[in-house]
Amino acid sequence: MKIVRTIAEARAAIADLRRKGRSLGLVPTMGALHDGHISLVRAAKAACDAVAVTLFVNPTQFGPGEDFSKYPRTFETDCRLLEAENVDLLIAPNTAEMYPPGATTWVAVEEIQDRLDGHSRPGHFRGVATIVAKLFNIVGPDQAFFGQKDAAQVAILRRMVRDLDFPLELVVCPIVREPDGLAMSSRNRYLSPEDRQHALVLSRALRAVEARVQSGERSAAPLIETGLRVLAEEPFVRVDYFRVVDPDTLEDRSNLSAGALVAVAAFVGPARLIDNLLLSPL
Repeated sequence: MKIVRTIAEARAAIADLRRKGRSLGLVPTMGALHDGHISLVRAAKAACDAVAVTLFVNPTQFGPGEDFSKYPRTFETDCRLLEAENVDLLIAPNTAEMYPPGATTWVAVEEIQDRLDGHSRPGHFRGVATIVAKLFNIVGPDQAFFGQKDAAQVAILRRMVRDLDFPLELVVCPIVREPDGLAMSSRNRYLSPEDRQHALVLSRALRAVEARVQSGERSAAPLIETGLRVLAEEPFVRVDYFRVVDPDTLEDRSNLSAGALVAVAAFVGPARLIDNLLLSPL
């Protein structure tokens, strides 16, 4: 696995891969890798001739008082995991490389960026869209791989790819869960054993909603009521949102006729966790 630290080095390494006629998959990450990330790498390996992974903790998607300074950074461990997966290229720039002095250009996906996590974390998705657009321009992948756990991010990036005519396919891979149902996340590292048990209520609430859908419920309001009732069983969990929305626009849905995304965010101990359930049209 080749490791590069600058944009110029990345472009040179990618040009070398392209000269060999190889298709290229991109897996953008902020490091602190877990099996969810590895599932994206494996999907990219299965679909493309070569795979590039980026590792960059992006400061512009963190708001004031958020966890940028303490976000887990495990570079050596991450490298070993990626080498074991036969990744071709790891791009690991620093902040000055990605945001040169005087940089003032942003990518804003209007309206949709202010929904769900964007409402709770103003400016978050502007930072996400900007860094991902930069990575797409630097790497020029044929396919880029993201996880369904970050469903709001997926919706925003899909719109960005469409609106800005990026010549790539955005591939969304299923949520990877721990055996007890907790969605894998780098922020799970923040959880104490007690917090870890409390956090299971997120997936439990989604399963309760899924059970109601399977029993015939088609209206959003009763589903939200069910989810909130389950979440209330854990007094140490503070709900940020529990919504039923359009998976493409993130606007509220009143029923499931055209499909829906059931999305939850909650604070558990020091961590803000997200999870979701994607429902097909009924």
